[in-house]
Amino acid sequence: MGTGAPVLLAAALGAACGLLFWLRALRRPADDPMRGIPGNMGWPVVGETFAFIAAFSNPAGILSFMRERQARYGKVFKTYVLGRTTVFMTGREAAKILLSGKDGVVSLNLFYTGKQVLGPTSLLTTNGDEHRRLRRLIAQPLSVDALRKHFAFIDGLAVQILGSWAGRGRVLVLDEASQFTLKVIANMLVSLEPEGPEQEEFRANFKAISSSFASLPLKLPGTAFHRGLGGRNRMYAMLDAVIARRRAGEVREDFLQTLLMKHARGQQGSSDPAEEEKLTDAQLKDNILTLLVAGHDTTTAGLTWLVKFLGENPDVLARLRVMNETLRRATILPWYSRKAAQDFSIDGFEVAKGASVNLDVVSIHHDAAVFADPERFDPDRFDGSLKPYSFLGFGSGPRMCPGMSLAKLEICVFAHHLVCTYE
Repeated sequence: MGTGAPVLLAAALGAACGLLFWLRALRRPADDPMRGIPGNMGWPVVGETFAFIAAFSNPAGILSFMRERQARYGKVFKTYVLGRTTVFMTGREAAKILLSGKDGVVSLNLFYTGKQVLGPTSLLTTNGDEHRRLRRLIAQPLSVDALRKHFAFIDGLAVQILGSWAGRGRVLVLDEASQFTLKVIANMLVSLEPEGPEQEEFRANFKAISSSFASLPLKLPGTAFHRGLGGRNRMYAMLDAVIARRRAGEVREDFLQTLLMKHARGQQGSSDPAEEEKLTDAQLKDNILTLLVAGHDTTTAGLTWLVKFLGENPDVLARLRVMNETLRRATILPWYSRKAAQDFSIDGFEVAKGASVNLDVVSIHHDAAVFADPERFDPDRFDGSLKPYSFLGFGSGPRMCPGMSLAKLEICVFAHHLVCTYE
């Protein structure tokens, strides 16, 4: 199995830091509005960013960075990383505050590059009523019932990809998992065939888009951000062509077809109140791209970690109740980034409106008070009930992963055929 994912992530983050530090340092406030919160702001300009990035190469991962500072400052501490003054916090109470959506305390806090690539009407770049409306409109095509008609495709693709491993001396699981998840989500969303020139074009555009999220925010030719925006524009041109074919009479059983039938606006700018509850073409494209990104990267990482943990723990193969334990141990998204929409208190500390606040999920998943011997891979720990906000593999609250059922289905199908085919 390839082990390059953490290294690649660290390299991408490192590449994004240099100029970003210089640009944002000019705006770094001399007067810290959160001076009552303990922590270390690190070196001038760069803060603790290098220590933060270096943690990804540590065997314990980002958890090593968190534990060192939690031992020194407690569950709530501030630091300066990746060009931001950020408050990290952990624990079930912090998770409840940051994820429940109660009273509009926080909003999502994407970096500039992510906002630009995903578009202004993406589910991930909207908040409040508009976010709730978008989530409601796209929820039905991702429901368990809607996924039933895609099972045969997912099952057949898993058999095909795993069958191609036979006789190969070396398999890079990350690459194989990436192909599997991207082909699944593209077929579900727009019925894209898993092979052929259109799939190759689609994959190339997606790769450019995905690589741009941790890039410098420069729209200069040759930069990753510029290539990402170009890939996004080419992807949208492909989607425009698909939408045009559907409106000309082509019918498929996929996510796009459902939205076009039930939720797409008949005319731009219509005065019909019912039309206001529907989606424009721009909203359709922004949210198809959002689901492509969200439905690919995290599931790819989850499948890769699953193979690693199964290889290290052959005694659990017979049980295979491993999905939640994989997501706990690996913690694919080690923190959830939010912005304080108003002043609020946590553990006796005051967090100022506008502050960047990160929920430290990896520490929650390694809390020995909840998960005994947390470094041990033990699927049986999920046989009983857990306290709320102690397991956040798919998030929680109003921004819980809308593709959770799809991710679970992909992981289960892939794992089934993996252990039935190979030792």
